[in-house]
Amino acid sequence: NERLEFLGDSVLGFIVASHLFKNEPGMPEGQMTRTRAELVCERTLESAARKLALGDYLRLGRGEDQNGGRRRPSILADAFEALIAAVFLDGGLMPAKRIVTKLILKDLSDKPASFDYKTALQELVQRKSGQTLSYHMTGESGPDHQKEFFVEVRLNGEAKGSGRGRSKKEAEQAAAKAALEAMAP
Repeated sequence: NERLEFLGDSVLGFIVASHLFKNEPGMPEGQMTRTRAELVCERTLESAARKLALGDYLRLGRGEDQNGGRRRPSILADAFEALIAAVFLDGGLMPAKRIVTKLILKDLSDKPASFDYKTALQELVQRKSGQTLSYHMTGESGPDHQKEFFVEVRLNGEAKGSGRGRSKKEAEQAAAKAALEAMAP
């Protein structure tokens, strides 16, 4: 199974990378890398294995079986990778792609792609050495259950964008987006 897991991991990574490349043309390489990592992580693969009830079909040693091996996330994730490899070896790339699309990529297309503006801004700033990026909360308003936060992003101490949101993180993302738009050529 370990050899199948090895191959399945590569096939899975290729299918996800190809999907992101074709279906997310505006997504920068760094974001594609992070999204691919999220989609092929143990948690995601375990979830796909559970959808197939893969744990019910595993051959385990008596001790592993008695200690809950059929429900162990790492075993389920590895089993899913092995399954993808077996499908690939038996039928080729298209059948493997159909399984990955149905069990992993479907969730991605059901929700809008989230774009990490803070990371994109950080990557832009890092291209020029000696630049300092910082976020400053400039205020908050509203009652505790409906709080709104205001944040300003500064580059070398100079304000480049501001944003607001229901959380500090959301406000920082909005500020980063405003800064990216302001700095666009």
